[in-house]
Amino acid sequence: LEKMTDLVAVWEVALSDGVHKIEFEHGTTSGKRVVYVDGKEEIRREWMFKLVGKETFTVGATKTKATINIDAVSGFAYEYTLEINGKSLKKYLENRLKTTNTWILSLGGTDYRVVLEKDTMDVWCNGQKMETAGEFVEDGTETHFTVADHSCCIKAVSSGKRKEGIIHTLIVNDREIPEAVE
Repeated sequence: LEKMTDLVAVWEVALSDGVHKIEFEHGTTSGKRVVYVDGKEEIRREWMFKLVGKETFTVGATKTKATINIDAVSGFAYEYTLEINGKSLKKYLENRLKTTNTWILSLGGTDYRVVLEKDTMDVWCNGQKMETAGEFVEDGTETHFTVADHSCCIKAVSSGKRKEGIIHTLIVNDREIPEAVE
């Protein structure tokens, strides 16, 4: 196993199916480019004569499109930027804050990461898309699912304020779980 001597960039990307680690090796003398996602080699190119350019690959169960841009800054210095779904990582994560809710909870000594995709109402738990049952209730909707034999419910109620919109709350075993900030 060769050491990652040309490692130039590492990113952590939170997607619905989990937090993924992207590592990039760039050999500026050999022209080598290697992309790892969660420790698994996705792309390997040897002897690239063009040292600038881009590498595109997918991340996670949702096959989210990711691109690493390689740009020359000056002389032999390079800048590496990551794009997710065509947006800079910063823009992508800002947009994700608006379109998803994430909760971290511990049940029976195991940690679970629950993500709600607000646009589709899909619920993910530790990388798995959950079977859910939705119902209308007096003050909004409830989305029911089970995690490790614990009944869970995401309540969606109107905030009554147009700017705030709908408030989503995760309830597990009649206990409200605070939202996580990723």
